[in-house]
Amino acid sequence: MSHISSSAFSDTKAHYDLLDGLRGVAALMVIWYHIFEGYAFAGGGIIDTFNHGYLAVDFFFILSGFVIGYAYDDRWGRSLTMRNFFKRRLIRLHPMAIMGAVLGTITFCLQGCVQWDGTHIALSMIMLSLLCTIFFIPAMPGAGYEVRGNGEMFPLNGPCWSLFFEYIGNILYALFIHRLSNKALTVLTILLGATLASFAIFDVSGYGNIGVGWTLDGINFGGGLLRMLFPFSMGMLLSRNFKPIKVKGAFWICAIALVALFSVPYLEGATPVCTNGIYEAFCVIIAFPVLVWLGASGTTTDKKSTRICKFLGDISYPIYVIHYPFMYLFYAWLIKNQLFTLEQTWQVALCVYAWNILLASLCLKFYDEPARKYLAKRFLNKKR
Repeated sequence: MSHISSSAFSDTKAHYDLLDGLRGVAALMVIWYHIFEGYAFAGGGIIDTFNHGYLAVDFFFILSGFVIGYAYDDRWGRSLTMRNFFKRRLIRLHPMAIMGAVLGTITFCLQGCVQWDGTHIALSMIMLSLLCTIFFIPAMPGAGYEVRGNGEMFPLNGPCWSLFFEYIGNILYALFIHRLSNKALTVLTILLGATLASFAIFDVSGYGNIGVGWTLDGINFGGGLLRMLFPFSMGMLLSRNFKPIKVKGAFWICAIALVALFSVPYLEGATPVCTNGIYEAFCVIIAFPVLVWLGASGTTTDKKSTRICKFLGDISYPIYVIHYPFMYLFYAWLIKNQLFTLEQTWQVALCVYAWNILLASLCLKFYDEPARKYLAKRFLNKKR
């Protein structure tokens, strides 16, 4: 485990170094997934590289459940109140969420304030969309403030949909999940796992995958809620029952496994069950929990590897929150120039990738950490 950062809460427990590092690996893979999503979006095809990168969200949810269970389960009724818990989560998550919304507004204006079909959007609707994103009020498909016109909950910064469900998970945890006995949590997790497996294997969404939750259209809200509830509960169950095992090279084993799992191409076959859904269920229900257990069991063995894991963990959330507004610009450029492959655009793709890492690092050091430090001092660390 590692020491806490200067912006962390004064009573924050030490972090699991390797889990922080794995979160960073998954976040970096999300950028590549969205780059290749751009080629598919521009060309009207399927994502042919890192096809299962969207499962990083499910991995994040498991990590979130594990870390929240580890950090807070033993504090309820002693040093932690529900109000204090919500303050902590808002301070941890919301400053960067606001930054992502602002960047989304800026990039949308740089695109000319037009939807993908060329329809011009009034500035008043853009500002309303910004306000809704900041306060996590999702947009209904077709509403005036759903400014991009492709049905996203948060059209200025699409990935905010997962933060929306993260907040729901945090609320449910504070209200009742933390009160569940270990046996009750086990039963809940098994039921949610069976439901998620059925959802994936029988292709309830009709997409051929479980990449749902990003819109309020159709089955997406229920599917997104399920995608959060099972891994979140599984993560908490793991944290309650965790006993480390001896494993050498845990970080590299887990990191390579994650990259391999995300890189698997789409698996054809829809009858009698969805082949791709079977693979997704395997990843979320079996592979990811195993990787979290292995990652929590491992330790870094030198200062260099500790710094690497800390860096990856520190930038993981900023990268995830701020990268997609620039993907919109990248997608618009691909469509305008009719470019559909990495071979045609690798220089620009690498620049987009590097830019997001650089910007995330700058946002972390000059905005997120100072903001969290100030907010914690202002609202949490008061002398009674």
